[in-house]
Amino acid sequence: MASINMSYLDPTTVTLIGIPGLEHVQFGIGFPFFVVCLVALLGNISLLIIIPAERSLHQPMYIFLAVLAATDVGLCGAIAPKMLAIFWFGSRSMAFDACLAQLFFIHALQGMESGILLAMAFDRYVAICDPLRHTSILTPFILVTMVLVVAIRAMVLVGILPVLIKRLHIFHSIVIAHSYCEHMAVVKLAAEDVRVNTTCGLFVGFAILGFDMVFILISYMLIFQAVFRLHQKEARLKAFNTCTAHIFVFLEFYILAFFSFFSHRFGHVAPPTHILLSTIYLLVPPALNPIVYGVKNKVIRKRVARIFLLSHISHQ
Repeated sequence: MASINMSYLDPTTVTLIGIPGLEHVQFGIGFPFFVVCLVALLGNISLLIIIPAERSLHQPMYIFLAVLAATDVGLCGAIAPKMLAIFWFGSRSMAFDACLAQLFFIHALQGMESGILLAMAFDRYVAICDPLRHTSILTPFILVTMVLVVAIRAMVLVGILPVLIKRLHIFHSIVIAHSYCEHMAVVKLAAEDVRVNTTCGLFVGFAILGFDMVFILISYMLIFQAVFRLHQKEARLKAFNTCTAHIFVFLEFYILAFFSFFSHRFGHVAPPTHILLSTIYLLVPPALNPIVYGVKNKVIRKRVARIFLLSHISHQ
C-alpha cells in the first residue's frame, strides 16, 4: 500500500475506530449491544424453529415473518462480530475487500428487510380488503416469487455500490469513523470525485426504502378505508388488531432508517450520536421484531414457553 502526499493508493486495509469521541467507554458500550444481539439471535432463531414446525402458522404473514427472521439473523452476523471485536479487543484493522463485503451484506439485508415489510403490508391489504381471495392470490408460488424478487432486487442494486467503490484508487485516509463499514463512511475516504458514488447511493436508497415506504403507506391507506367502512366496532377492532404488529415494526424500521440515511448525507449530527443511532437502527429492530410478533400471537407464545420449559426440565 503506497502513500503519496499523505494519500493512499489502492489500500489493502482500513481501520475502524468504533465510536469517535467515546473510545474510552467503548468497552462498556459493547455489553448493551451484545445483549441486544443475543436477544435478536435467540428470538429470531426461535421463530425459525417454531414457524416451520407449527402448521397453524403456515400462512403468508408468518412465512414472510420467517424470512424476516432469517434476514435479521444475517444482519446481526454481519455487524456484531467485528463491532464487538473493536469495542472489547481493540481489533480495528480490516481488509479493504472484507470491508466492502460487510458493506454489501449489511445494505443488501437492509434492502431485503424493507422488501419483506412491503410484502407483509400487501398480505394485510389482501387479507382485509379481499379476504375471500386471500389464499387464491397469495399462493405458495406467488410467495416464493415475491421473496426471490425482494432478494434479487436488494442484491443487484446494493451490489452496484462496492463495484463503484472499487473503481476508486486514491484515498486521503484509511480510518473509518464508524463501528462497521457503511457506504458513505467508506466513500468519504476517497480523494477522487465521488459524485457518481453519492448519486448511486441516493438512487439505491430511494429505489428500495423510498419505493417500499410509499407502497406500504398506500396499502395502509386502503386498509384503513376498508376497516372504517365496517359497521361493527368489534369487526373494526379485530381487523385493525391484525395490523398492529406490522405497523409497529414498519414505523421503527423506517423512522430509524431515514434518520440514519439523511443525517449521514445532509445532517449536522455529532458523529458519536449518528454512529450510536445508526447502530441502534441496525440491531434494535431485529431484537424487537420477534418480541412484537411473539406477544401478539398466542401460538408463538405457547411454543416459546414450551421450549423454555423443556430446557428448564432437562437441566434439572
